[in-house]
Amino acid sequence: MRTGELGFWWRSLGGPPGGREQLPGPAEADVAIVGAGYTGLWTAYYLKRAQPSLRVVVLEAELVGYGASGRNGGWATGFFSGPPRAYGAGFMALQREMFDAVDEIARVLAREQIDADFVKSGHLTVALDAAQAQRLRARVRELHSLGLDDGDVRELSGEQLGPRVRVAGAQAATFSPHAARLHPAKLVAGLAAAVERLGVPIHERTPVREILAGEARTAHGTVRARWVVRASEGYTASLRGQRHALVPMNSSMIVTEPLGPEVWEAIGWDGAEVLEDNAHVFVYLQRTADGRIAIGGRGVPYRFGSRTDRDGATARATVEQLREKLHAMFPATAGARLDHAWSGVLGVARDWCVSVQADGASGLASAGGYVGQGVAASNLAARTLRDLLLEQSTELTELPWVGRRARRWEPEPLRWTGIRGVYALYRRADEIERRSGRPSALARFVDGVSGRN
Repeated sequence: MRTGELGFWWRSLGGPPGGREQLPGPAEADVAIVGAGYTGLWTAYYLKRAQPSLRVVVLEAELVGYGASGRNGGWATGFFSGPPRAYGAGFMALQREMFDAVDEIARVLAREQIDADFVKSGHLTVALDAAQAQRLRARVRELHSLGLDDGDVRELSGEQLGPRVRVAGAQAATFSPHAARLHPAKLVAGLAAAVERLGVPIHERTPVREILAGEARTAHGTVRARWVVRASEGYTASLRGQRHALVPMNSSMIVTEPLGPEVWEAIGWDGAEVLEDNAHVFVYLQRTADGRIAIGGRGVPYRFGSRTDRDGATARATVEQLREKLHAMFPATAGARLDHAWSGVLGVARDWCVSVQADGASGLASAGGYVGQGVAASNLAARTLRDLLLEQSTELTELPWVGRRARRWEPEPLRWTGIRGVYALYRRADEIERRSGRPSALARFVDGVSGRN
């Protein structure tokens, strides 16, 4: 089994393309975008399509898709991070736009002729014990009370789940049609090529050290621009003055070899639904286009000082935890070889909510804090940034994530202690729930102190 090397998705394509030149020296632009992941590339794409005369430049510290955009679970889901109440009265407008974002990705893939293994089969959340089932039903009731209906998310019994996928021990599930499976690296590589066809230069190996009003400062020179967009997500803490804005949360994945027909016959899963369990420390899965199962989870959630690794190497204990979870959910995979394990970081704000910012006075803009749900959210955030930067008043610029400002993360060692402690308590809550069959009061307490409810 391979580990690291930016992960399986890039290896399946022969590695990231690379080869793009560094910033050759000081430059000027209308918009300088820091980060060549989904947020940065979608923003460049929509800006240039809306106003082709704009001078847009993308600055990337490593390679296109080096971060979460090339390492994620391949979920384009219409749901997003943060509790509904945090977004106030505009929650439903934001939710409807997020549902459409999944279809918008499909429209762009068709327009740009990008094959990203995109299949919109929906989103399944599976309850593996009685407590998970109770919390799942409560979540459906909450969403329905806010304005969604069975066409958006509905409850399934264990018997109703079976024809879709046979998960050992499943007691109940929910299904939403608003999600698609895709190949993350194919999407980000295709999007980068589309951006370059529009005339946007992408400078790799050009780390930005500091963002100031009208300036993105790099070791190769300063780019001066009317707007500077921070699209650095899990790597934001590496920018001067941004260490407490977003923390880099670690997530890890493993992927099996292609599974044989007898295994798939036992599992079912004939569609391409994305799948998760309803634990507090949950796992997320997809059936890949070439017949593998990819499964991910938090593993070691955070490194002291907001440190991030380079190659995505994954601890053996994390690999074993994910392997055990895979075999428990799908016993037929017990004999399957694991082909790859990898890790990456995602950006988390102190209130666990997404934010889109654009300050006309300073020319500083940003989007992020997706908490691992950024594949579709980054598309909507980028279209929102487009309208804000072009100073257009639209339905998108009125969405409640525009202008949200979370309080900054605590300094170390409080940050490390708090985050590691939260996940340790969530694991303890999962153990309590498995034994008791009831939702854990401990988990509700941790939700409250961590800001997640």
